[in-house]
Amino acid sequence: MKKPQAYYFSVVLCVLFLFSQLTAQDPLPTPTPADIIETEMGLIHYGDLIDVDVVGSFEFDWRGTLNSEGDLADFDKVPDPVPGLCRTESEIAAEISKQYGKILRNPNVVVRILDRSNRPMSVLQGAVRTSHRFQIKRPVLLNELLILAGGLTDRASGEISIFRPQNLNCVGQAAKAAEGDSLIAGETREKFIRVSRGNGAETLNIRISDLLSGNKSANPRILSGDIVTVTEAPPIYVIGGVNAPKQLSSRSEFTLTRAISSAGGLAKEGLDKVIIFRRRGKESSVIEADLKKIHDGTEKDPILEPFDIVDVQQKGREKNKTYPAIDASGSDASRSGLFPLRVID
Repeated sequence: MKKPQAYYFSVVLCVLFLFSQLTAQDPLPTPTPADIIETEMGLIHYGDLIDVDVVGSFEFDWRGTLNSEGDLADFDKVPDPVPGLCRTESEIAAEISKQYGKILRNPNVVVRILDRSNRPMSVLQGAVRTSHRFQIKRPVLLNELLILAGGLTDRASGEISIFRPQNLNCVGQAAKAAEGDSLIAGETREKFIRVSRGNGAETLNIRISDLLSGNKSANPRILSGDIVTVTEAPPIYVIGGVNAPKQLSSRSEFTLTRAISSAGGLAKEGLDKVIIFRRRGKESSVIEADLKKIHDGTEKDPILEPFDIVDVQQKGREKNKTYPAIDASGSDASRSGLFPLRVID
């Protein structure tokens, strides 16, 4: 019996409905920055101890690290070098299986990372309570390292720089493996305040105010080999007749009276006469000021500049005629090998 036209019409509608349901499935999720960092941690880095196991054979097994070219070091069991840097265990196993296949029948190769503890250290230095070296074994954010270092000091200038050397991390390769965008440290590049590149390395510059305000783009993940520097503001030195002679951090519109107040104010033997020693390049100059006239409003309160030496005159002490000798050494950059080591796991 011939079926009515409405029957065929209903069948077509059912087919179209089923097709729409199949095609309406959610697309594959886009890899998140955290996914890419997790992938990066799993790739092989310099310093990793790698084990190659040929199942059922001891003769063709190997254990070692990468050489300077990023290949398996002294792996002479196959004719061609085996690249290892920023590759997965399965990728290396497939490469070795392919080469072993020329001399072995259906080799079953298993590659594992046995030890990640010798990856390049990360360093946090500058205007923090305690500079540190960090051995990073899990994803870690900038703010966590700052907390572990005791926080910022009052010498912080307001910026943090992260120098990221070439080939000491695998973020770029991880992004490609995850089919993601070009990512650094878990955040998109355009969200960072400033990124500069040269000779394969990157420097990320972040404002501390953005970090403290909770801006996620100012709180990147720190990777193996990163050198994090909390920039110190240029110093101003207050010496002589004050209660607490000290080095201060220069700020915008930092006046003479504010500097003396920050140094505890005038001591009992302190005088109103002040000499400011200033250097600009190779040129030196001397500026004299009178605190009494400044307080009376008859003399302008001088704005101090970085590296000024404020010498408050004292009773019974002769006036300094030459540039005072100040020990301005104190940078930690050349002593990073002496920093305490902390493991992040």
